[in-house]
Amino acid sequence: MLHRYDVGDRVNVQDAVILQAALEHHPNAAAKIGCGIRDFSVRSADFGTKCFWVNRPDGTTEKFSITGSIHGN
Repeated sequence: MLHRYDVGDRVNVQDAVILQAALEHHPNAAAKIGCGIRDFSVRSADFGTKCFWVNRPDGTTEKFSITGSIHGN
């Protein structure tokens, strides 16, 4: 799914449903979700990679790994 997006893109509604379900299973879900989820985007990550970011209603953001959500790490 990540490869369908470029850095700076907002994730579409259908993919956001999947990402939210995955994020809810992340080992640090409460911290990652924080005050809630406004939407998801794709931004730069470590070492020149890209990853999903959760964008919260209060304007804060947090990166997360969908792989970490699936595998629990």
